[in-house]
Amino acid sequence: MHRSDSEASDRAKKPGADFLQLNTDQAPVGGLTDWLASQLRLAISDGRLPVGSRLPATRVLAAELRVSRGVVTEAYQRLSEDGQVAGRGRNGTVVIAAPLPTPAPPRPHPTAEPPSPKALFAATPGADVFDALRALPVRVDLSPGTPDLTAFPRTAWLRAERSVLGGLAASGFGYGDPRGSPELRRAVANWLARNRGVRVDPDEVLIVAGTAQMLTLFAQVLRDEGIREVAVEDPGSLGARQHLNSRQVDTPPVPVDAEGVRVDELRATGAHVVLLTPAHQFPTGVVLGGVRRGELMRWAVEGGLIIEDDYDAEHRYDRPPVPALRSMLPEHVVYAGSVSKLLAPALRVGWVLAPPKYRDALVEAKRYADLGNAVLPQLVLARLMESGELERHLRLLRGRHRRRRDTMIEAIAKHLPGSVVHGAAAGLHLMITLDGAEFTDTDLAAAALAEGVKVQPLSWHTQNPHSPPGLVLGYAARTPTDIDEGVATLGNVLRRLA
Repeated sequence: MHRSDSEASDRAKKPGADFLQLNTDQAPVGGLTDWLASQLRLAISDGRLPVGSRLPATRVLAAELRVSRGVVTEAYQRLSEDGQVAGRGRNGTVVIAAPLPTPAPPRPHPTAEPPSPKALFAATPGADVFDALRALPVRVDLSPGTPDLTAFPRTAWLRAERSVLGGLAASGFGYGDPRGSPELRRAVANWLARNRGVRVDPDEVLIVAGTAQMLTLFAQVLRDEGIREVAVEDPGSLGARQHLNSRQVDTPPVPVDAEGVRVDELRATGAHVVLLTPAHQFPTGVVLGGVRRGELMRWAVEGGLIIEDDYDAEHRYDRPPVPALRSMLPEHVVYAGSVSKLLAPALRVGWVLAPPKYRDALVEAKRYADLGNAVLPQLVLARLMESGELERHLRLLRGRHRRRRDTMIEAIAKHLPGSVVHGAAAGLHLMITLDGAEFTDTDLAAAALAEGVKVQPLSWHTQNPHSPPGLVLGYAARTPTDIDEGVATLGNVLRRLA
């Protein structure tokens, strides 16, 4: 091709840059510098270039736009004179200031207004009730289910992350095994053997995005097999029921008493699958008794399947550990655990051990859900587990959580005399019941929320009518001062309602 033909071809190509989608075709003739400066000012003003953003090198942007470098240099200089950008030597040109945006007139939005306390607790809780409750700002949040997040081992996590990244081959940044990284599956198998008495081969471990995802995936597997119901404890986790119901799986209730789930009532439902929290029943805190375990094992051997949610078994204070059902009935138990109560729910990492009959179907469901969990957090978590850091963290949490549990029990005795405390020997929460109360627990929760204290009513976690009313109170994520203040507020609200 002749030189003149090449130049004509270059001119015919559309000039432009990926940066801000700049296109010099939009510039007026003879006004390239003015146009470029105005485009940069606009991007800083509307937030596409926030403070701290680095602009492309003048040479690079000039080449992409097919203009002289002087055009870009002059545009940058004008923004520098305006005080919006500054040169930072080797760090290039950086945005240092942006004009205050003109506030837009408010537009009505159906979800803009947060629900009032009365509205939140007035009706049957919907699928988004926990999202709505979490979003409400309060003075004291006594919601259950969260460990002390301020204790997250940031230094150990960063150290493990640097170590993982330092030794990770380039291929490690590709797609991972949908079952989870081999390193984490091995670490989980070792962790369960040490801490829960469960012996399992790493190939039997499936890594999931928490117990919530496990319930959703397994509900789909059951439906594909023609199973349309999973019996659940009553009282029992509202969130667990919601995940099962989201896949059109019914959840017939089975009463729980002081020894755990009533196996005779389980038989009466006719269900062949049951979801249990045997090591620390949610929300009552009951441990499944020895006799009841024997009855449950007979039910399972006769054709039943148990989904064991081992959600916070490691957090115990005044009682010895209890073995996981999976350690005794591996062929009849789908076992689920996670780090949500050990480290933080934000990690979204859990594990499932399924009998061979369901293992391939669960892996397939996981594959088509998301191709597997993010690999890097798995590798970091595996390093924490294998190095002993997670055990050290658990020992720290136990001491801290025990002290907060004791503070809550003392505060309840002081501010809520006459209430009965349940499930204090382990876990991250207490359940209290209020004998003789003539109001509903939703009324109490709504009134407390209006005073800036967040709690969950026991009735959210029941399907059959429950008497007396009660509350589920989390203590692990709150300071002793917060706990005493929150329970004192509950006492004041209770006296007004009585």
